[in-house]
Amino acid sequence: MAGSEAVLRRVIEALELLLGTAKAAGTDSGPLQSTKHVDLLESLRFNVSILEEKFAQDPQWDELQRLRTEVSKQAQCLGSCPDVPWNFTCHVLLLLLCLKQCMVLLATTYCPPQPNPKTAEAAPPLSPDTLSIAQEKTVQVALQFVVTLGICPYLFPGVGLPLRSRTEFSALVQEVASPRCISSATRRLFVTCTLLMEVADHTSLSRLILTRHLGDLLAGLCQLGFCPARRKDEEEAKPSEEQMGLTEEERSSCREALQGLLNRVYQPLVVRELLLLQGGPKQSSGSSGRSSEHGLAPAPAWLRRLCGQLLSERLIRPGGVQAVVCGILEGAGAGATGGSSAEAAAAADWRKCDAVARILSTCPQQSLSLEDYCQQVCPQVLQLFLIQDKLTAHQFQRVATTTVLSMARQHPQQAKKHLLRPILEPLLRCSDDVTEVPLKELLAGTVLVKEEELSECVENVLKVYVVGNEPTAFLLDSLQPVLGTIFSLWCFTKQNVSFLRTPCQEILLWFLEKCKRQIALSVLEGFARLGGATHLLHPFCQFQAGSEGGAVVTIKETISDEDEALYQKVSFEQWQLEQLVELLSRCQSSGLAGDFFLCCLKELTRMAGQGAYKMDSAPLSSCNSPLDLEQCCSPGLEQQERQLQVLQLVGMMCERVSDALFTDISQIVEFVATTLQRACASLTCSSGGSTVEAQTLSMAMGLVAAILGGAVQLKPADFASLKGLVPLLEDLSHVHPEPVIQELAADLRITICTHGAFSTETVNSAAQSTLGKSDAGVAVKPRAPVRQGLTKRPPRETSKPEAALPQDHMESSSGTDPISNPPRGPLTGESVAEPGCGSQDLQELLLSVYDPDIPAQAAALRSLSRLIEQRDSEALKIQEKLLKVFLENLEHEDSFVYLSAIQECCHDFLEQGCRTHNTSRSTLRRETLILVLFSGPELGLIPWCCPCLFQGQ
Repeated sequence: MAGSEAVLRRVIEALELLLGTAKAAGTDSGPLQSTKHVDLLESLRFNVSILEEKFAQDPQWDELQRLRTEVSKQAQCLGSCPDVPWNFTCHVLLLLLCLKQCMVLLATTYCPPQPNPKTAEAAPPLSPDTLSIAQEKTVQVALQFVVTLGICPYLFPGVGLPLRSRTEFSALVQEVASPRCISSATRRLFVTCTLLMEVADHTSLSRLILTRHLGDLLAGLCQLGFCPARRKDEEEAKPSEEQMGLTEEERSSCREALQGLLNRVYQPLVVRELLLLQGGPKQSSGSSGRSSEHGLAPAPAWLRRLCGQLLSERLIRPGGVQAVVCGILEGAGAGATGGSSAEAAAAADWRKCDAVARILSTCPQQSLSLEDYCQQVCPQVLQLFLIQDKLTAHQFQRVATTTVLSMARQHPQQAKKHLLRPILEPLLRCSDDVTEVPLKELLAGTVLVKEEELSECVENVLKVYVVGNEPTAFLLDSLQPVLGTIFSLWCFTKQNVSFLRTPCQEILLWFLEKCKRQIALSVLEGFARLGGATHLLHPFCQFQAGSEGGAVVTIKETISDEDEALYQKVSFEQWQLEQLVELLSRCQSSGLAGDFFLCCLKELTRMAGQGAYKMDSAPLSSCNSPLDLEQCCSPGLEQQERQLQVLQLVGMMCERVSDALFTDISQIVEFVATTLQRACASLTCSSGGSTVEAQTLSMAMGLVAAILGGAVQLKPADFASLKGLVPLLEDLSHVHPEPVIQELAADLRITICTHGAFSTETVNSAAQSTLGKSDAGVAVKPRAPVRQGLTKRPPRETSKPEAALPQDHMESSSGTDPISNPPRGPLTGESVAEPGCGSQDLQELLLSVYDPDIPAQAAALRSLSRLIEQRDSEALKIQEKLLKVFLENLEHEDSFVYLSAIQECCHDFLEQGCRTHNTSRSTLRRETLILVLFSGPELGLIPWCCPCLFQGQ
């Protein structure tokens, strides 16, 4: 063992002597690097002669001489040669082989000592074949000379990085060591690569070779093993001159060595070197094949194809996707050591991520099929989402997201099967009517989806769909089956603290914003349990809070108490409806909330046309068992349950999102159309209209009159939507029993058809009444300038409101909302009491307010409200007292009295009541809106307070 160590030291000394002094060998300004042409050749010849003289004269080097002789017999190709650079390379290779032989002998004879328990914390002794730092430095310089003199000069143009592009010394070596015989050059390249691979069999030496010279070694092996034996522009029978000197067995051994080298080296490093070997893009004929100023020279076609094939093989290996991503993104932060500069590069360079995604989404030619490629690569792509490293996570996740989106565009069926389906699988597992798991067979409390699995699923859905933000029809359709489960999870997170709340909300809002409006409305109907194509959480499943702030899906325990089960079911559905309304409140700017509200109102219209469900008594008499009775009653119960759900949902929306529900004229027109349709349906089902119907109907048409009278600035598209009211107004003009309504409907139809060019006095009066103006000499004042191009109406005499109204009326109307005052008089179809009520009659009305009879109280409240509206002098004297009466009845336990006090309250009492009762005006208006929606068997009509919905008050 001591002899082997001495020989190892002699080998290092020989390398130092051959390369120059140890000090000069490690510097950039050594004598070998400063000579030119002849001086360089003379320096190489002189160093070889010094080494041979040392072997001949120094007896201490005899043992190394014997070892060198044995190695040279095994490598007969390393004999003496008159070519100075190649002779120098052979001497260096011989010494490297001797070094490897000594290190192997030292490792085989080494027996590590037993560890000392008293010094257990001490580091174990090093193996005797371990090189010191100085020795490694000498070996690195020797390897640099071997690669520079033995590989690079013999590579074909375009294969590897040329010497002139490296250092000044490399450019000098290229001029000195250029081969004069192509056949001998191929043989020398083969010898150098083969012996370097033999030296690299030792672990320590392999690290020194492959970390610095992997690209050059790969280039040499690729040229030796795969360069075509014939050129296209030469005769078929004539062999290529470049390949003369190598047998087929030698070429096959080079191919095997290349595959072994690719499999043993760190894969991201292999990917990077293969990408460099592919060279730059093809250049025009005028470029002469030279590398551009900032890029690589184009590689030969055979090398580009070979590198592409080898890269594809790296890709489909286990862990190959991550290796390819790391190899390509290494310069952009992936695999970097950290620091602010690396983070900036990782955040800035996204083009490499997109390029990697395009590579991953393209099936290589050597794959058996697209299906086989997806089976191997897609699971690895999904693994990129799970990387938690802060520096590289954003890049890997962007690559994964872009790959999924690219696969969805190019191969939708494979993307759905191998990417989207595995991403959504935890949510599909617990979705109603979608799950393939037999949940009935599972015991209560069984964990169906673990917390980590559900959290990763939601985060991946957010990254692919929301962050990727490609709302194609295919991606939207793939996400729709799990929206109900995501909505149920979002409702659950609203009951506690969970980091899943925000991602679930962003997913829901993104889908509702990006999908078509009809699909969004269908999804919302599914959330509200009114039908639709959305599947909610399976009834056997439930969410439970997780230990890490997430959620767990478990099998629900069956509740034996029917009353308790019914209570939990109703309370849970009530909670979900409340959260649905809150979700809609975040969609007001897009108009989705208004469209869904109109959809619910249309459902009310359909219910009004159907009338109340009447159960046939004949089938009931034939029921012989409770089961038959339940089956007989179930259709009616389902209809009534749906009606109650719609009414409850409309009430919640009126209470919470009515302030800015409608966003454009088309929604307002559709709202009026729905009101008119419901009025026609009510008139068809009943013999005559009630007072509430007449008031609401007149105000709906007054709203149209106000729009046509200049309350808003109309566009041509607005008139197109207004024309949808023409058939409904025509029907009302024929079927409504009151002549005033008939006349107004006919006049409005004419005004709409003429685009406002013709307007009767009835329409103007309706607009004035709706806007809260006085009929005595006050014309409608447009809120926006009249559009140019429309025929102006004939001018009418106008006067200032201050000159036409009495002083007390001016003071009361100066702060009045023009939309809030309900019109009275000829439009309502009801008789108006004569003004001048006496004090005795007023006292009787006040006493009737406290009458035990509920209808008498409500009638008294309505009469008092009309006196205030008519500015009765006696009523105005006790205005404060009347206000207290109305405020007291706001808290009445009976809803008839309570809602009557709200409905008949005039604007003055609204303003003063809001200040006194600490209540907002919008709250009182919403209460009135709920009243009209729920009032009467005909389901009522929207009252005069509805304009607050689209005024944003």
